Amino acid sequence: MMSIIPSPLHMLERARSAFDMKTIERALNLTRTGGFVPEDYDVNPHTGFFPAQPLPRLPAPYTIWEDALTKAQGVLKLVENESDEALAMRPRGEQWRETVRSWPIFGISDLSSDLRLLQRAHLVLAWIVHFYAHSIEKPNCSPLLIPRSIAMPLVAVSRELRIAPVLTFADTVLWNWDLIDPELPLSMDNIRYQNVFSGTDTERGFYTVSAAVELKGVEMLQIIESYMNLPNVTEPTAIVKIGRDLVALAKIVKELTEIFSSVRDAIDPEVFHWMCRPWWNGSSVKNSQPGWIYEGVPNSASLDLAGPSAGQSSVMHALDIFLDIDHKLNQKRQPAPSETNKKAEQGFMERMRRYMPGKHREYLARVGAVPCTVREVARSMPRLQEPYNEVVAALKHLRDVHIRIACLYVVNQAHKAPPAGSGIVASDGHADGHARGTGGNQTTILLKAGRDATQRAMLKDA
Repeated sequence: MMSIIPSPLHMLERARSAFDMKTIERALNLTRTGGFVPEDYDVNPHTGFFPAQPLPRLPAPYTIWEDALTKAQGVLKLVENESDEALAMRPRGEQWRETVRSWPIFGISDLSSDLRLLQRAHLVLAWIVHFYAHSIEKPNCSPLLIPRSIAMPLVAVSRELRIAPVLTFADTVLWNWDLIDPELPLSMDNIRYQNVFSGTDTERGFYTVSAAVELKGVEMLQIIESYMNLPNVTEPTAIVKIGRDLVALAKIVKELTEIFSSVRDAIDPEVFHWMCRPWWNGSSVKNSQPGWIYEGVPNSASLDLAGPSAGQSSVMHALDIFLDIDHKLNQKRQPAPSETNKKAEQGFMERMRRYMPGKHREYLARVGAVPCTVREVARSMPRLQEPYNEVVAALKHLRDVHIRIACLYVVNQAHKAPPAGSGIVASDGHADGHARGTGGNQTTILLKAGRDATQRAMLKDA
């Protein structure tokens, strides 16, 4: 790769001549927007979108929720599971659901002043909702009624957090862990996942690989913070720093790709598809089936209830926004989107942000509001085009790998019968012609559209 550090004696004039006046004016606006402090958005400098410490258990009277979540993992199986063990457990499962239906409706005023308790309440209630919904026989041609005892407090908590009232990526990955050694900080060597639906190592492995992506992504967030706080991105010293950071960012993205690839060692495709993924499905995944109604919640049919998705990872959204990846096809970039690209849900990434905590969504909005994007800087400064394109190429490769993984774990499995001995009976309409992610999307179309949008961000003059 060419050197990105020219002689400082020649930098100033070259930088001034490379940028048009509008770019310089936008860059100077950075000094007038105030400092960018990720902690203001509940983004930790060391753990990123993870809280630095495990969430505390809920106090009384909310311990009734905690106890129910713990018990669910020992008495509930997927309704599609007709193994002898699962059938023998069904009376206990119905007793658990009857207990949930009988609960009083707790207000959340005692939690409202504590962000971590609100997050814990969302986690516990959302897990209970999914345990309830996927262990019970579905009514024919009628929506599934989620009892008011869990629906109403979950919606109330969700409004406080500004997050969807359903299981999300935050509930399964960001908040659902404990420290192996409480005396040591959070790291990949010091994390274990608390709650699992299936009781399988595959499910824990999926959460752990997702955590590895998030924690490696902290290094990306530090680069973004550094860029956001540059006084003037057109200054010679800033250009040198941006170049170095882009080189570092390309390396980080390549390491993320290695983490993505590691799922093959940690996750069994059949167990993942048939025993784990069904638990994550939300109300609207299968368009041919009625959804959920939250009892006691007005207009509950309009709620965001799709369930968790890797598309809700704030760290990956931050990278896309920083690089100015145009998923909504608003920019005229080449090559032009294919007809298949146009069939993808162009607002998917934006919709997934509604499943993120509100503060994290604000963080992304702040990154997206930067007066002069790193792509604009690289386009105006030829010396930065190559390192910028290296990052984009690395991200495009990551998405190629993601497509292959999705085909192995989702697309291929969707057209197969459940594995022998699993006890799982495929539901009617399981294979509807399209493999869908847990967020309700057509997997391959969506992932290929994201990959192609990434490719279009490449600067052509490099």
